[in-house]
Amino acid sequence: MTGTPSDISREPRSTPALALLAFAGVLLFALFAALGVWQIERRAGKLALIERVETRVHAAPVDLPSPALWTRMDAASDEYRHVRLAGTFLHDRETLVQASTVLGPGHWVLTPLRTPQGHVVLVNRGFVPADRRERASRADNEPAGDVQLTGLLRISEPGGGFLRSNDPAGNRWFSRDVQAIAAARGLSGVAPFFVDEDAPAERAGPGAEPRWPAAGLTVIAFRNNHMVYALTWFTLALGVVMAAWWVVRTARQSRDAAHD
Repeated sequence: MTGTPSDISREPRSTPALALLAFAGVLLFALFAALGVWQIERRAGKLALIERVETRVHAAPVDLPSPALWTRMDAASDEYRHVRLAGTFLHDRETLVQASTVLGPGHWVLTPLRTPQGHVVLVNRGFVPADRRERASRADNEPAGDVQLTGLLRISEPGGGFLRSNDPAGNRWFSRDVQAIAAARGLSGVAPFFVDEDAPAERAGPGAEPRWPAAGLTVIAFRNNHMVYALTWFTLALGVVMAAWWVVRTARQSRDAAHD
């Protein structure tokens, strides 16, 4: 006799089917739980990084790393280190890199600084709006001769910006790619990093015309969504447990119904 749909749905699952479901459930639970733990570990690492960076940024300036250390520098150990340096600006070889800041859209002004030892460091002197793109419009703020400055050490940004590649031939720059800029400007002995110059100690008063470039606009922000991701994975793991409980409960009900 053919059973009704309700009777068929209550038929107990076979042992192999239950074993397969159990295996899949255990595998999924282990995967989701492991991903959740991984995100917790990443969060701990990110918080430690933020703490290190905050310490570097607010520390007293230290001497620029010597050339012997340049090849061993990386973002984890050196980025945002507060440094001091001295030299002479090569204003005629500056590079404008597209930027968007709290002051609006415009450009970063990257100017080579030749140190007394003969090396070159690209210095991000700050931001200029589009109407101050030309050097002549800001000639009153081009330090001549020997200068001393402090700033934050930054790691090169090769390639370009989001969906936009740097175009050295067309002089269009979307990231501060030290090596590419150095090659385009015919510079040698260039450090593999650049320095965001600190804001001047004395800023222009209210209503006064700002001096361009405007330095000290470095944004220090780290995405830290790892707790949200961890909770998502743990929730999925809990969902697997609930699904397993439902399967076991349904299997028992089907078995009991079959024995009636």
